[in-house]
Amino acid sequence: MSEKATREIVMSGMRATGALHIGHYFGALKNWIQLQDQHECFFGVMDWHALTTHFKNPEGIAQSNRVMMAEYIAAGVDPDKCVLFIQSQVPEHLELYFIFSTLTPMGWLERVPTWKDAEEEMRVSDTHNLGRFSYPVLQAADISVYAGTRVPVGPDQVSHLELSREIVRRWNHLFKGHWPEPKPLLMRPQVVPGLDGRKMSKTYGNSILLFEESKDLQKKIRGMPTDPARIKREDPGEPSKCTVYSYHQLFSSAEDLSWVESGCRTAGIGCGDCKGRLIENIEKVILPLREKKKEFLNNPTRLDSIVKEGCRKARERASRNLSEIKKQMKWPLT
Repeated sequence: MSEKATREIVMSGMRATGALHIGHYFGALKNWIQLQDQHECFFGVMDWHALTTHFKNPEGIAQSNRVMMAEYIAAGVDPDKCVLFIQSQVPEHLELYFIFSTLTPMGWLERVPTWKDAEEEMRVSDTHNLGRFSYPVLQAADISVYAGTRVPVGPDQVSHLELSREIVRRWNHLFKGHWPEPKPLLMRPQVVPGLDGRKMSKTYGNSILLFEESKDLQKKIRGMPTDPARIKREDPGEPSKCTVYSYHQLFSSAEDLSWVESGCRTAGIGCGDCKGRLIENIEKVILPLREKKKEFLNNPTRLDSIVKEGCRKARERASRNLSEIKKQMKWPLT
């Protein structure tokens, strides 16, 4: 069997809610960079999804579109190896979303845990809306408009994909079709805690941006809490109880990890020494990314050209697939 015959169609994306943080990099982007060499990949900046919660600031979403696209590319997602697109520039997403919404029972959506668990928060934040309720249907359309066969997810996200599979399965049953049910492509994303030890989130204000400026990076790392047992410089500590150490595991060499482990447990180094070494190691990783991002944002013509071409490729595929779906339904194409 040829390599081409074994390639999957992979679809993934991230909401256009602002600059990416290091959790996005280790949780998704590093996987995308690997997948683009193995499969046919469609990676999107998902601004319709962002609008479900940020509808009061559409201009901010538009700005995020450009920033995130520049960050994808600067991080190593190659537009020559995959299709990069902005969701709202491919209207076929919304047309397939509406088709899927007509055949998705309300009960399926009412049982979605992310809807049920967050209803009170949504009411408080004025985001308890139809768009957010039907969010999973748009996700199914996002995947199926490219005939996606695989979606990269972590083990804890497999259940979220099941509703997309059920929607496609029902469409196939109703219209005697054979559209691919998207399957999970299990990844092992590295868990990145926030600066305060909780899950890293823009909402919590505990994130380190993937393209963080040096001054801000130093301030954030210097302010991180450490092992509470290390009250004094001479008190020994336990690295596994310290969030700073978990960042060393992501950014530091084996030699530096050994230095941190030994120095912390014997009080041979202070927390300030440990943080200083971490800042140096993070800077080594993000400095070249930061410079590349600036190159793209300072050359809008080049960035616009990449975005335009990616959206053209995405829409070409989406339009062809949507026509096939409507033809199978015997739905008028004119």
